[in-house]
Amino acid sequence: MSDRAADKGEGTRAVRAGLPEAVKNEPTLPGPAFAAHFHLPGEVDGPYTYGRDTNPSWSLLERAIGELEAPGQDGVETLVFASGMAAISAVLFSQLRAGDTVVLPSDGYQVLPLVRAQLEAYGIEVRTAPTGGDAQLDVLDGARLLWIESPSNPGLDVCDIRRLVEAAHARGALVAVDNTLATPLGQRPLELGADFSVASGTKQLTGHGDVLLGYVTGRQGEAMGAVRRWRKIVGAIAGPMEAWLAHRSIATLQMRVDRQNASALVLARALRERPEVTGLRYPGLPDDPSHKIASQQMRRYGCVVSFTLPTRARADRFLDALRLVDDATSFGGVRSTAERRRRWGGDDVPEGFIRFSVGAENPEDLVADVLRALDESAD
Repeated sequence: MSDRAADKGEGTRAVRAGLPEAVKNEPTLPGPAFAAHFHLPGEVDGPYTYGRDTNPSWSLLERAIGELEAPGQDGVETLVFASGMAAISAVLFSQLRAGDTVVLPSDGYQVLPLVRAQLEAYGIEVRTAPTGGDAQLDVLDGARLLWIESPSNPGLDVCDIRRLVEAAHARGALVAVDNTLATPLGQRPLELGADFSVASGTKQLTGHGDVLLGYVTGRQGEAMGAVRRWRKIVGAIAGPMEAWLAHRSIATLQMRVDRQNASALVLARALRERPEVTGLRYPGLPDDPSHKIASQQMRRYGCVVSFTLPTRARADRFLDALRLVDDATSFGGVRSTAERRRRWGGDDVPEGFIRFSVGAENPEDLVADVLRALDESAD
């Protein structure tokens, strides 16, 4: 990305990210390149040879994401994957070997316990500690890789990323940050010193609930080369249609993020006044335990609000009473969703814990729907 483009505002950058040079009579964003192979006479050279290795639709999307994750930085590359978990797995399994140690968050994404079991089956030691209070610092010694999830999902705790990165690097460890909930418009892990920024593009990055996608952004070199090699071996590649849809959606990222973040704060303030709501978390609230650190490293606080209702039955009645909110997993979409997270069994949260993803509806309509549902679900 040119220096001039890097100096543009975030909305301008999102709208223009990854677009090819203008060619007369050609589309501004070329359609998806459906190709398993490419014309390849003579010597093997050029950027596109076989569909598991490279694709023009990926290339444009990867460039777009890189321009958001690390604007103006040279020597940074992005690799897209078939899902967020494919991207997470690519970093973990390309960087770790039998006998290595990795530090994971104990309060992270609910699939991480499955990942832990697989890592341990391969002879890798796994240590865990909570995100809050920078507790992962206490188990860093001897680690090869530190995995940070900040804000954590679904508890919304935040750690001091720069502090953890400096401590990990001093011990010879690499650092990966799951940036899914924050998005590149919320925080830029590479600017905070991380080696990898990893995310599920399924969530707010694409924002319409119609794409499964993941990505890894990092500095060019041996570590990212290993991630690329893992993608080639495993074949966890994004389809060209998904890549094109994702690229198209990024153009509205700044508008969606700003609307959803602002509405999430409005909703959090309204929930704070409800006596049946406990454990309310949103890093944008000034009295939230994570607010101080989040304000130092985040430009936006995210679209997810979490809280607890007194019982499982009350939570289920509340979800059933909502009219503008879908009872669904995932988060970050333009349509608000909410769910009782304990139904999956992987999160250490109360039975009445609600993860609420704020969409792009009018905030007054959304808050009215939530308050009405709380009233109707009362015993």
